[in-house]
Amino acid sequence: MIDTHAHLDACADRPERLVARAHEAGVRRILTVGTTIDGCRAALELADAHDGVFAILGIHPHEAGGADGVDGLRELLAHDRAVAVGETGLDFYRDYSPRDRQRELFEQHLELADELSKPIVIHSRAADGEVMQTLASFSGPVVLHCFSSPGVLRTALERDYYVSFAGNVTYKSASELRVAAGQVPAERILAETDAPYLSPEPRRGRPNEPAAVVRTFEELARVRGESLGDLETQIEVNAARAFGLP
Repeated sequence: MIDTHAHLDACADRPERLVARAHEAGVRRILTVGTTIDGCRAALELADAHDGVFAILGIHPHEAGGADGVDGLRELLAHDRAVAVGETGLDFYRDYSPRDRQRELFEQHLELADELSKPIVIHSRAADGEVMQTLASFSGPVVLHCFSSPGVLRTALERDYYVSFAGNVTYKSASELRVAAGQVPAERILAETDAPYLSPEPRRGRPNEPAAVVRTFEELARVRGESLGDLETQIEVNAARAFGLP
């Protein structure tokens, strides 16, 4: 089993404990995400230190206002355990960074991913239309992280994007999201925690961690009418294809 998106450096518990509990739960691989240049360096250190941990490197839209650009990412992405660019995109819900700066940085990430032939991991909140429009010219693999926008699912699937579901798919209010999860073709679905955020039911309200991705897998298997084992195998194959994992 794999957690395709976690923020190990943002979790309160020590990474070695998080990784150990994940392994005990059957989660053998974790993709940890850097959201600033310093955070990306930390993500690579964690990937070097722990078997089965890989890194996704980018500058989060929330950090766009204080970022000089993506040049600092280029050397870091050359590391053999750096598997994707991101998370990047637009967040017009929190608006922690100026929108024009978010747009500029998003474009820079896309150019860098194209240059390096890396997949791109997308964050989109209250900006779905513009995000999808911006992505239209990008030809590389796209992962829609923490998918919560059923309205763009058709376009995403037409473009062969990967659709990644987090713990919010288990929430009682997420009926539309569960319907969407049932509509994603087997070869395009992924699962993640976004730890320490979005803990699934029944641990909602407590910090999330990679071990808890098991609950998201269980819910996805249920709504898709698949066995847990078959879904685990399929998502492992999808993740290996999307991120170039060994």
